[in-house]
Amino acid sequence: MDLDVFVSAHSAEWDRLEALLRRQRRLTGAEADEIVVLYQRTATHLSLVRSSAPDPQLTGRLSQLVARARSAVTGTRRASWRDVTRFLTHGFPAAVYRSRRWWVPTALLSTVIGALLGWWIGTHPEIQSSIAAPGELRNLTRPGGEYETYYSSHPAAAFAAQVWTNNAEAAAMCLVLGIFLGLPVLWILFENMLNLGVGLGLMSSAGRLDTFLGLILPHGLLELTAVFVAAGTGLRLGWTLIDPGPRTRRNALAEEGRAALGMAIGLALVLFVSGAIEGFVTPSGLPTWARIAIGVLAELAFLTYVFVLGGRAARAGDAGDLEAHERSATVPSAA
Repeated sequence: MDLDVFVSAHSAEWDRLEALLRRQRRLTGAEADEIVVLYQRTATHLSLVRSSAPDPQLTGRLSQLVARARSAVTGTRRASWRDVTRFLTHGFPAAVYRSRRWWVPTALLSTVIGALLGWWIGTHPEIQSSIAAPGELRNLTRPGGEYETYYSSHPAAAFAAQVWTNNAEAAAMCLVLGIFLGLPVLWILFENMLNLGVGLGLMSSAGRLDTFLGLILPHGLLELTAVFVAAGTGLRLGWTLIDPGPRTRRNALAEEGRAALGMAIGLALVLFVSGAIEGFVTPSGLPTWARIAIGVLAELAFLTYVFVLGGRAARAGDAGDLEAHERSATVPSAA
């Protein structure tokens, strides 16, 4: 595209749109209609310039024009409880459902790796001795040891808040760092599975695997699922950089990035629930079966939420992205 010819052909329309946007008086009906038409044309022009001849100065001017015109056409929009409800009932579960082909295999493979690491550590004393001295290992695994007192060593509310913060940061890192081809996400996953494998291996070698599972399962099912969802979404974002499909790479990353941002908010709420279980249920005096049952119910509730509510929203066309009128205009591109 010849940029000079393009600017000459359309600069009059941009100047007219700018003049209309500067009007201090109330616009007539004809002028309001003209703004709508010019806004749509300018948005298309901006998309063409970005994809064919990205000139920073022209892109900046058109971006500003489109933003001002959108505000004039749609008015200033404020978030409402309706937006929150729609996000929780449509946007977030639909985004998680759409990513299921990434996070479900991630969850299965990670769980197998964690179990294998636990078996390897539990059956090899020399590996255990490289982790800590024999006395330290006994303090970790004995009845009333550090593995058990960890969950009751702090006030429940403070402990739940700390756990929630740490897990939310890990999930956010998986989502954000996915843009680096997913490599940092794989490392975060491995660290999580290694920590799980160490606990499994040490406690099983001490004959206390049942105790360990009774402590980890109530909150761990939901917590790890949230981490797996974040990791799978991060890996999907990284793959989008490699293979954007029929979309332009810019549009594909924008769409998947916005959905990932929404998922970060939703997963923070999920991790809040798992943190509350870890702070109040895991160290409680409830029987082991009751604590595990609470964790299983929380996990089943989340999976039902995703595969029933999210599946319905995804089939209706919700992708967890912004609504169509809130997104920048784009033009079709050839695959």
